[in-house]
Amino acid sequence: MSISVLDMSVSLDGYIADPDDFLGGEDGERLHKWADAESGPVKQFQDEWNTAGAVLAGRRTAELMDHWGGDHGGLPIFVPSHRPPGPAARWGYPLVTYVTDGIESAMAQAKAAAGGRDVQVRGAYTGQRALEAGVLDEVQVHLIPVLLGRGRRLFDVLPSEIELEVVRVIDTQEATHIRYRVRR
Repeated sequence: MSISVLDMSVSLDGYIADPDDFLGGEDGERLHKWADAESGPVKQFQDEWNTAGAVLAGRRTAELMDHWGGDHGGLPIFVPSHRPPGPAARWGYPLVTYVTDGIESAMAQAKAAAGGRDVQVRGAYTGQRALEAGVLDEVQVHLIPVLLGRGRRLFDVLPSEIELEVVRVIDTQEATHIRYRVRR
């Protein structure tokens, strides 16, 4: 059975990017430097990402990443949106599907395409909407020891309190990696 996992790097004060969409620090990659390691838990996370079956990405995230060139490591990408896709996503990227009838439908399509493997969820807004709709199963945060002080928060607006259960904690010098299951 497919599970959906929001997987994001976040500063200690809850930010995923600065106000200009840089990922923290002067070089714009501060929140992802932990993934540069070649061994240890990074390999475990890479294996998890590589065994996923589909990606559900918010429109903003998908467009900032240029839809990962049309596929996310060979995985189909589903983008919930109220607007039709731009030209590249419409004609140039056959593995990108824009879903206009809601987050529930987008998640159902992504899980069906995943064929029993995980659905990797990308984007804070989309993660929040998936939580709100009750279609997000797990949250994995890579907590980076830095305070950005401003920017875009991972969980900015939620409709209510959401209970989580700790599934796994891996602590390294570069980050503390915490995986939670959403309690229903």
